[in-house]
Amino acid sequence: MYKFKVEFLRDVFDFLDQLDAKARDKILFNIDKSKVIDDKKIFKKLNSDIWEFRTLFNKKQYRLFAFWDKSDKKNTIVIATHGIVKKSQKTPGKDIDKAIELMNKYFKEKNKDYENI
Repeated sequence: MYKFKVEFLRDVFDFLDQLDAKARDKILFNIDKSKVIDDKKIFKKLNSDIWEFRTLFNKKQYRLFAFWDKSDKKNTIVIATHGIVKKSQKTPGKDIDKAIELMNKYFKEKNKDYENI
């Protein structure tokens, strides 16, 4: 049984489309694995709001940034915002900022949709 559901924003699809099939498959495998087991090697908290799906494949570090949407009490969703090929030890601050910006936009749009019901 999955602990959460994962949804991708448009930037994730664009990122995955640029990768070769084996790298993409490994990333998706790790995402599915993270839904079932707790493993900081594949799903790690970066700050109070932002997490990352982590994949090492062919000596490359792939990262998909994400945040939690727990507004539906029955279904927890992790929203993946965008991805990068990590080139240094430190996670780029601009990518954490981008994830926060996309998270804020997501909740703003979601709240607007609820107001229109």
